[in-house]
Amino acid sequence: MNPFRSRYSVLTAFFLFYIFGAFIVRTSLLVWSFSKAQLGFGDIISIYLTGFCYNIVVASFLTITYAIYLLLLPQRLNKSLFNKIVTYAGFFLFSFIVIFSFFAEFPFWQEFQSRFNFIAVDYLVYTYEVVQNIKQSYPLPLLIGGMIAASLLLTWFLQRKHVFKNSFSSNSSFGVRLVYTVIVSALAFIGIFYLTNSMAEKSTNHYKNELSKSGIFSFFAAFKSNELNYDQFYKLINTDKAFSIVRGQLQASGVTFTAQRKSIRRSIHYDSITMKPNVIMVTIESFSADFMQTFGNTDHLTPVLDSLAEKSILFTNLYATGTRTVRGMEALSLGVPPTPGNSIVRSPNNENLVTNGYIFGLKGYVRNFIYGGDGYFDNMNSFFGNNGFNITDKGRNALEKDKFPVMRTRISDKDVTFENAWGICDEDLYNAVIRNADSLHEKGQLFYDFVMTTSNHRPFSFPAGKIDLPAGNRNAAVRYTDYAIGEFLKKASQKSWYQNTVFIFIADHCASSAGKDEIDVAKYHIPCIIYYPAQKLQMKLNKICSQIDVYPTLFGLLNWNYTSNMYGRDVRDNNFVPRAFLGTYQKLGYLKQDSLVILSPLQKVDIYLYDKTNDIQKPIPFSNSMTDEAVANYQTAYFLFHHNGLKQPEAIRQK
Repeated sequence: MNPFRSRYSVLTAFFLFYIFGAFIVRTSLLVWSFSKAQLGFGDIISIYLTGFCYNIVVASFLTITYAIYLLLLPQRLNKSLFNKIVTYAGFFLFSFIVIFSFFAEFPFWQEFQSRFNFIAVDYLVYTYEVVQNIKQSYPLPLLIGGMIAASLLLTWFLQRKHVFKNSFSSNSSFGVRLVYTVIVSALAFIGIFYLTNSMAEKSTNHYKNELSKSGIFSFFAAFKSNELNYDQFYKLINTDKAFSIVRGQLQASGVTFTAQRKSIRRSIHYDSITMKPNVIMVTIESFSADFMQTFGNTDHLTPVLDSLAEKSILFTNLYATGTRTVRGMEALSLGVPPTPGNSIVRSPNNENLVTNGYIFGLKGYVRNFIYGGDGYFDNMNSFFGNNGFNITDKGRNALEKDKFPVMRTRISDKDVTFENAWGICDEDLYNAVIRNADSLHEKGQLFYDFVMTTSNHRPFSFPAGKIDLPAGNRNAAVRYTDYAIGEFLKKASQKSWYQNTVFIFIADHCASSAGKDEIDVAKYHIPCIIYYPAQKLQMKLNKICSQIDVYPTLFGLLNWNYTSNMYGRDVRDNNFVPRAFLGTYQKLGYLKQDSLVILSPLQKVDIYLYDKTNDIQKPIPFSNSMTDEAVANYQTAYFLFHHNGLKQPEAIRQK
């Protein structure tokens, strides 16, 4: 049975085309990352063997429908015009899809050092921003034209080799066709029921795992597992024990737990005089600590922030909880460790939570979420709007109804000097912040602003003539980001509300999270600066801490008495035990001193000794106490959210 002499000749050619193309993509990504991947000869062999298995399954997925069609097509129709149209059109279409997926893997790898994952799935939902970003970052007409040309060229080449002719002229018996179809179906069946993406994640080397995968397979695996049930997939301990551990970690002077055992609700009391300044938090898109000279950068990209760090409260050892904007928002608004799957910002039943905005509201503040893009993206408007924040954004989405119990203000086109795929430039955003502050101050109202920037994001474009670097690369975007902050503070300093305002500058996550380790701790290190002009507070907080600790520390600085559902603590407390929470959508990390616990699906637990100086993770023997601490925090955070334990007290009563 020569497949190239049978009705299945076109299917066989497509099958081999996909296998060869996937091999080229894998090899190209390997060469691209080789200097960072630290792979041995055995690792490379493993990458290709594992990858070949995924490629066979994906090729079977892509051809199974055509295989069944060929099985059922009567012989009398094999030479018909109908069959020729179906075969030529189907081959061209699927060739284009495959070539497109191959090309798409390269910019995705450049951005995330990963095969397609849940981020790629999310991008299908928010097509406007993604398409505009691609258009502004790459010569899209040229690329699409090239892919169409490649698909046509492949079709023509197979036509010249008589592959289509052999298919149409063959007289394969039903038995022969059944054999081919069963083989393809069996391979696809194995992929559906037995092959998982986690089978490529056996190594501690992130690059080895990702290079072993298939982009298309990874995409559908992420689509299937975008939601992960902690109780089903991760290691558990007794629930009462878990809460006991967490409550013990949160116990401190002035803390009184006010709810049942399966809760962390507590009142926090400070004896000193309470201060009530306005608070503006600027959450900077994709801003790693190592962009700043303060943390060793020698490119002089951030003179404004470096100068500000010298006269402010500086967190020198603070880590983001995740690798997405919504993870940063989750940590900074709710103060909880990152639970697996989707961020709470994008999850159902996320309204009326005890956010920091809720605490500000009880103190008499007007809460505002101010974003330079369309807050429909990543469910941001819904989350903040349903948790008491007024919304100011560059909304364009006509399908989203203003259903939130708050006010939504769209930034007017006349107030915009520059805009790209993700939103308006930072200067225009800060002008909107100032206008909003002026309006509220005139009314005698205190305000808390959660501001989210967009300029430090591909395509890295911004207004011309602002800095001495050309747009289009990360360094230039970082430099512009810093410049815009400087202009913002200059303008704000002329306002009567300036002296009584705390400014927080913090990143949502790092510019890149990928390294040789599944959770590369160094790629979670972000800056955080608290600047209070009136008080001239100046100190360095050097303990390992997390985004979730920022607001408990701020509330401590302001001597606020409040009720908290946050896992964060005041880093200044002498009894604060240094620790940080780090996560991907599947891996959950717990860093305490120099020990790192990583929890993974299938109840897997790994423990490493972390050498920060050399950024090295060395496996160490299992530790029950460290594991229990890690599990307790993640298990209880998942429990509380899914049992309404993070809800405002009045929201709980309504339920």
